[in-house]
Amino acid sequence: MRSLLLLALVESVVNAQYLVTSSSFGQDKTISPNKFGVPGWHLSGEQYTPQQLSDKVVLTPPYPGNRRGALWAEASVAQSEWTADFEFRATGPERGGGNLQLWYAKGGRSQVGTSSIYTIGKFDGMVLVVDTYGGRGGSIRGFLNDGNTDFKNHHAVDSLAFGHCDYPYRNLGRPSHIQIKQEGNSFEVKVDDRPCFQSDKIKLPTDYHFGISAASAETPDTFEVFKFLLTTTTAYAREEPRRNPPSIPQQQQQQPVGQMEQPQQQNPNQPVQDTPASSITSQDAQFTDLHDRIQKMSHSIDNLFREFSKLASQAEQRHAEMMRKSSSSDQLGGVKEKLDSMERTLNAVQRDVGGKFDKLHNSLKDSHNNILEGLPQTMTQIVSTGSPRMGRFIFIVIVFQLLLAGSYIVYKRRRANGPKKYL
Repeated sequence: MRSLLLLALVESVVNAQYLVTSSSFGQDKTISPNKFGVPGWHLSGEQYTPQQLSDKVVLTPPYPGNRRGALWAEASVAQSEWTADFEFRATGPERGGGNLQLWYAKGGRSQVGTSSIYTIGKFDGMVLVVDTYGGRGGSIRGFLNDGNTDFKNHHAVDSLAFGHCDYPYRNLGRPSHIQIKQEGNSFEVKVDDRPCFQSDKIKLPTDYHFGISAASAETPDTFEVFKFLLTTTTAYAREEPRRNPPSIPQQQQQQPVGQMEQPQQQNPNQPVQDTPASSITSQDAQFTDLHDRIQKMSHSIDNLFREFSKLASQAEQRHAEMMRKSSSSDQLGGVKEKLDSMERTLNAVQRDVGGKFDKLHNSLKDSHNNILEGLPQTMTQIVSTGSPRMGRFIFIVIVFQLLLAGSYIVYKRRRANGPKKYL
């Protein structure tokens, strides 16, 4: 297990990624410690000043359209191998438009500024374009220029792309992640951790600047930038890239590894003194420094194992002592009696409750049977006694008819016997 841990430590040291803070932002919870700008970056725009918030920079506003914004690193990149991680988000109406450019160009802000791929003239470097070219819902394309091609006046700029992939980036509701990796002659672009395009024939020069520019159409898309991280595997990236490493005496550089290890072997608990990474230039010095630090890690791990063993033995002793104090026979007997008493009480309660439930069930059953047996007879008696008698009703009708007939006869006789008037 110790050997596996050492191998993991060696691999982590070899594959360590160092952040180039002078060309990065968004690595913390906030983009900037204040609202006066992004440290190491310059914001600019045309008819609009990019809005800086706590966790993002808005390069183009949601209204009005035809606006431009840019964000350029003030320091150039001194490393030949690096990895750039870029997070952005684009939102807008259904027919909105615009484009976003990620630049790696010579001269940076002074040469490119807020230009897009269609408005830039001659430039020296690489640009990654995010737009809705081709009507496929979104695409990412890469362009290279050595300073001789005028993109603004070119008859078919889109045909100059050396790589592309389709990516619907609009209105995703989350930031999109683009990663660019330059390692030797290998150039690779990934989108959301999926390969976009790559080439093994591209090696970008050093001392160029990273920059981000965006342009919106008449119906605008809003482009928001959350993070840009530049990392490298070279250790001196942690120091100021422009500072020249101090010269190291030749005798110190050629000192045998065994002599440098001797102080570590005499006193393994002595901490390794921190030295500037820029002072380690030769491979022997790098290997010696790596060896000393791994050896110190091994000693520290051994000390941790010994401390853990001591703590485990002390915990076992304390547990055994507590068990001896708390496991006497009298206490166990008292606990057993209490458990028996509780069991008897529960059995009595169960019997009592069970009998009452049986009685209640029988009472409900008897009431139900009585209702089913007596209800039909009772309803029949009520209907028969409460219904009207038909004989009386017929008698009343006949009497009423006779009264009407008698009244009519009397009326006719009086009219016949009355005096008659003649004109």
